Amino acid sequence: MQAQLIDAGQERTFAIIFATGDDPMAGLLAFAREQQLRASHFTAIGAFSSVTLGYFQFERKTYEHIPVYEQVEVLSLVGDITLDRGEPALHAHVVIGKSDGTAHGGHLLEARVRPTLEVMLVESPTTLRRRFDPDTGLTLIDLQAGAR
Repeated sequence: MQAQLIDAGQERTFAIIFATGDDPMAGLLAFAREQQLRASHFTAIGAFSSVTLGYFQFERKTYEHIPVYEQVEVLSLVGDITLDRGEPALHAHVVIGKSDGTAHGGHLLEARVRPTLEVMLVESPTTLRRRFDPDTGLTLIDLQAGAR
């Protein structure tokens, strides 16, 4: 993974480029720790050699894992990085395209890049925090806890 600051304004913007074999989830979390990101959003395009999508089963409060073991295009990857108990937390959704033109999407659980993934990440000059919500079983952004 390589990264470069491309705008140092009030909202810093980074280009983060992943190469073949990289784990984008682990890479983004490591980058978030290194840069001390507290509230960021990102978009990306590229391709994966394999990916595991997640579909949230609300009644069971768990993710159904949907593995895709083939080369796919990343048609759209969007997400955010916030804080959860003081540590960066990544939440991302992805739409992938298969060779037959079909698209599949869901929560991004795991992926391996091939040949590249181009991420544009924008850091906001604030803090967003997550808190566990027992009603949904998810850790959701809590706007009331942002500045604390």
